[in-house]
Amino acid sequence: MKIISKLLLLGLTLVGFDSVAQTGDRHWVEFTDKNNNPYSLNNPADYLSTRAIARRTRQNIALDSSDLPVNPHYIDSLVSRGAVIRNRSKWLNGVTIEASPAELSQIQALPFVKRSSPAGRIVIPASRRMMPTEMKAGQRLAYTPAEYGDSYNQIAMHKGHTLHDAGFRGEGMLIAVFDAGFVNVDMLACFDSLRMNNKIKETWDFVDLDSSVYHADSHGTYVLGCIAGWLPGSLIGTAPKADFLLYRTENNVGGSEYIIEEDNWVAGAERADSAGADVFNTSLSYTTFDDPAMNHTYNDLDGNTTRITRGADKAASKGIMVVVSAGNYGSSSWQYIGAPADGDSVLAVGAVDAGGSKVGFSSEGPTPDGRIKPNVMAQGGSAISCGLTSGITPVSGTSFSGPIMAGLVACLWQAHPEATNMQILRAIELSGNRAATPDNLYGYGIPDMSAARLALSVPPVSGPDFTLQAYPNPFTAAFDLVFTAVQPGAAAITISDLQGRIVLSMDYTVTNPGIQTLSLQLPQNARSGIYMLSVVQQQQSNVLKLLKN
Repeated sequence: MKIISKLLLLGLTLVGFDSVAQTGDRHWVEFTDKNNNPYSLNNPADYLSTRAIARRTRQNIALDSSDLPVNPHYIDSLVSRGAVIRNRSKWLNGVTIEASPAELSQIQALPFVKRSSPAGRIVIPASRRMMPTEMKAGQRLAYTPAEYGDSYNQIAMHKGHTLHDAGFRGEGMLIAVFDAGFVNVDMLACFDSLRMNNKIKETWDFVDLDSSVYHADSHGTYVLGCIAGWLPGSLIGTAPKADFLLYRTENNVGGSEYIIEEDNWVAGAERADSAGADVFNTSLSYTTFDDPAMNHTYNDLDGNTTRITRGADKAASKGIMVVVSAGNYGSSSWQYIGAPADGDSVLAVGAVDAGGSKVGFSSEGPTPDGRIKPNVMAQGGSAISCGLTSGITPVSGTSFSGPIMAGLVACLWQAHPEATNMQILRAIELSGNRAATPDNLYGYGIPDMSAARLALSVPPVSGPDFTLQAYPNPFTAAFDLVFTAVQPGAAAITISDLQGRIVLSMDYTVTNPGIQTLSLQLPQNARSGIYMLSVVQQQQSNVLKLLKN
């Protein structure tokens, strides 16, 4: 089951598609190594863009063998035996191919082939593009609630509009969107700003292997509308000034579902990585397939088993912020998240309604190894996106809470380009309204982008020996503060909330340098949530986040 199929149950009508033209048998082939590869880690410019290399450098991420392309000599050997290469994965060191049983038998016997497995049958539409219609001129960005129109709630519940007000609207950020098709994005007035300003940097169809993505399915259109939609007075997306890569990796034509779609996604993720993408949005979720032998069990959702989840975590290891929809299984017998939401380094987003309550269909955790999922929540019940012909339309599903959050992530990272992807992810979690008591229905809750931005603004430690800890943390009433003082003298201790209001301030005299321990308690009227504790002593300082239950 995939997330996009849930749309039909929620009342959305997707644009129709043409009849099936052909099918083919597909297989995943994994290689043993990358030996004798003509590509080298010493020359990354041969296979990574300048932007991708800069992202790694900025976050101190070293190149490794997973960055090297699949050995082209191995691929040539498969082609010489009749295989047609569909997609390739350097991260998983394999390829997806079309091959007859006889050709596959020859390929399986090659010494560098580690294993192979069926990847399914893919349907391909016979005719594809829709006729363009008249486009309207682009319009100026504005920030009043009236100009956000019906989309105001889905950004205001996160205080995301404060990022826009501060000038962070996604400029300079590159977002890769993986979906089933982007019908009418090339003609809708909702996206005229993207087209007129050359914001769509690349398109690629990993199902049909060409650059046309404006066909087959409208799910990606709705998804993109939540991030980049631009109809002042009706809809302003969460990152309307970002740049985009639009990739079709999911084949929903005829309702087919095979594991090859996970392989398509990994290939798309690697292409987006090489292009220098900062943020991924994936409103896709996988659990079962047309061939039951390919099905994922609940135990497979451990963050290390499914190919799409392994690819998602690998993308995160390259410094990319991977934002995925949790899934729409909450009201079904499955109930749990789907892949790749189980990844330990991805931000899985569940769905709430306009009032902040979990929508029944939103998938739940935990993962089988006990990790909290989803990570956070955003509006996915009656969210607002662009219509397929004009205007706006309500849409429901975690398919839309995910992109709403992905756009906010891009704006937050734009505000703090010095942060790593994992620092961004953690700041978002800790800004959630349930951060003190996260659970497997809401995760850390509804993030507050204003609070996350403030948390990322905390100055770094100025003294390497000046440690600071609190026990317990989270706490209910009182806690012990433990810090290391490097010399005698006065220490100033301050605790403030995320709006900068001081709730406790005191002076402490260090008599003997070394570990200092004292008990502290917030005022009785202090609310649950995140607080920042700072200690300044003799030009040394440190800051610690506190979570009050």
